[in-house]
Amino acid sequence: MSEIIKITSESIKEIYLHARKEFPNECCGWILGEKNSTVASKVRKAQNQYTSSNHPTRSSRSKETAYVISGKDLIELNESFEKTFVPKIIYHSHPNGKAYFSETDINNAMSPWGCEPSYPVQQVVIGINKYEIVEAKQFSWHYKSKKFIEINFFEGMKI
Repeated sequence: MSEIIKITSESIKEIYLHARKEFPNECCGWILGEKNSTVASKVRKAQNQYTSSNHPTRSSRSKETAYVISGKDLIELNESFEKTFVPKIIYHSHPNGKAYFSETDINNAMSPWGCEPSYPVQQVVIGINKYEIVEAKQFSWHYKSKKFIEINFFEGMKI
């Protein structure tokens, strides 16, 4: 397992506000940090452009149960790995109030060419419902067991 990426409290609040703004749809984006740092502090919101024809693994879902980072945002995500501030965390929300890394999330995070994640990042899932941010959880790829494991928990907020 890689070292836990610490997320600033300001960034947690910003992604929670993003989840609230997009509710009842899923939000998505990433949090950047300095290349050799274990701190993520700069939120980059992405646009969820899910349609039933463009989801890589689950065409039967909707924006309320799935996300697809827009093509423009995905290009920026890929290019940003070559900069001073690099993606450390990819985040998205679950409007059912539960913060878990689903089978669909796992399939979408994995490289189509191998048995490891597509990006060298950790993942945060925000559980949100009509009334509040219930919780958020952080996940990291565990190389020995070849699966994502929960590595951090964040309290919710009334927003």
